[in-house]
Amino acid sequence: MSRTKDRISGKQKAAMLLISLGPDVSAEIYKHLSEEEIEKLTLEIANVRKVDNDTKEKVLEEFHQIAIAQEYISQGGIGYAKSVLEKALGENEAMAIIDRLTSTLQVRPFDFARKADPTQILNFIQHEHPQTIALILSYLESGQAGQILSSLPQEVQADVAKRIAVMDSTSPEIINEVETILEQKLSTTVMQDYTEAGGIESLVEVLNGVDRSTERTILETLEMQDADLAEEIKKRMFVFEDIVTLDNRSIQRVIRDVDNEDLQLALKVSSDEVKEIIFSNMSQRMADTFKDEIEFMGPVRLRDVEEAQTTIVSVIRRLEDAGEIVIARGGGDDVIV
Repeated sequence: MSRTKDRISGKQKAAMLLISLGPDVSAEIYKHLSEEEIEKLTLEIANVRKVDNDTKEKVLEEFHQIAIAQEYISQGGIGYAKSVLEKALGENEAMAIIDRLTSTLQVRPFDFARKADPTQILNFIQHEHPQTIALILSYLESGQAGQILSSLPQEVQADVAKRIAVMDSTSPEIINEVETILEQKLSTTVMQDYTEAGGIESLVEVLNGVDRSTERTILETLEMQDADLAEEIKKRMFVFEDIVTLDNRSIQRVIRDVDNEDLQLALKVSSDEVKEIIFSNMSQRMADTFKDEIEFMGPVRLRDVEEAQTTIVSVIRRLEDAGEIVIARGGGDDVIV
């Protein structure tokens, strides 16, 4: 093949890499690709007639360098990777590798903040506008964000929570401005990108990291401001499959309080782990009866199963509100409903 490395496209390099790695390794890599990626890559492989040794070595070397650079980034960020690569390969080669990485590698905004102590971040953002706080929290790890949200004044918590839930996408300019200011305050290097964050799922992850009192305050306030939003958040805070996180005493209490038909329907399409935990908290006779009922139940509508699971989740939340059971989630010893 007479093409030089610089004239080879990214897809061609990927195809050559898989050809060089052999069918067994390539098959494992394919398992992690989307259907569209597999289709494009397979077509590219089909168009490659032959890979000469020189091109093969260059492609493998480039892949090796990028893999090493990514490992350095995971250890200490872009700045750390650049520093190590400069010492190993020289400034020009290091920058070339980093430049190739940044065209495909996405480092989420506020990456530097995810390495910082939540208390330190809180000190810098607690007096900012709720929208700014919401933006920052939506990009942090859920445990970090939960601790920070718990520490905010109660009158601010629900406002910030709602802003996270309804947040869609934020312009790169705003992200860049907020990120730069916080970066300067924390005196940390960061590599920027323009990914989206926020939304109900983001808020649910954050609430899973707050203490029980904070969650209750936020949800009660949201119920008054936007009942539909609060209900949607509640639905996602605990799903039926999460019943595996309860202790045996709590599971036994739930079994006593829910309708047998609802529980049988809910278990119809549940994972083996859920079934095993539920059955292990029943008497042998009751477990055998449930297994027989489920087996002879026949086909069921997914909607009926989901309704049964929702009903059971409502019972679980009611028991938690009454202090009868708890769900241990978030960081450390916090328990939330």
